[in-house]
Amino acid sequence: MSDPIRLAKRLIELIHCSRSEADKYIEGGWVLVDGEIIDQPQFKVLDQTVELHPNATLTAAEPATIILNSPGGFDPGNPTAALKLITAASRASDDSSGIRTLKRHFARLMPTAPLEEGATGLLVFTQDGRIVRKLVKDRDRNEQEYIVTVSGNIVTNGLEQLNRPTRVSGGWPLPAARVSWQNETRLRFALKNPQPGQIETMCKNAGLTVETMIRLRIGRVSMAKLQPGQWRYLPQGQRF
Repeated sequence: MSDPIRLAKRLIELIHCSRSEADKYIEGGWVLVDGEIIDQPQFKVLDQTVELHPNATLTAAEPATIILNSPGGFDPGNPTAALKLITAASRASDDSSGIRTLKRHFARLMPTAPLEEGATGLLVFTQDGRIVRKLVKDRDRNEQEYIVTVSGNIVTNGLEQLNRPTRVSGGWPLPAARVSWQNETRLRFALKNPQPGQIETMCKNAGLTVETMIRLRIGRVSMAKLQPGQWRYLPQGQRF
């Protein structure tokens, strides 16, 4: 019996390509081993069936960005804890991004824009340094949208108060939020670069107690119909 060899070497034997081309085909998710996509050139094969997808291209695969509906229960100071939710099985079945699931998409994911403490909803994980820089550089311009369930009796002119600029404990002012009632117990907050505890403090000052918070949107990217614990890819070309 012969010894297993690297998948890249087997592909070179099959299609007579160069080593670098074989690596690109494999890393791009264009090579199947017994019908399963394998994106690791060092993967060892023996007598398995190795195939190159007929639409294979040598164009380098783009870094992945993943949108997760976090069900909560994670320390906001450690957003990487939610990474364990991102698996091939938890990808939303109606993901329309057209991106094929690759194992390499689950490596070196960087969290961005942490949730408010106690909140659930939209989290962004990316391999793309450009998106990290965008969300950090433009955090004062990227509006975030939260739906907040509250209890208690709002003070007189409380909604007007919620829509006025507020100050954090250190004294410096924050941009005014846009706050509106969704129903008798739910408020919609649209605000830029929320500070830790800001929404809870704003509600408390208006006589309200926060029961739940769900982040729905960052900039132009929303969770849409993602269910808790599910994720989808950010389509190529979509921007925050």
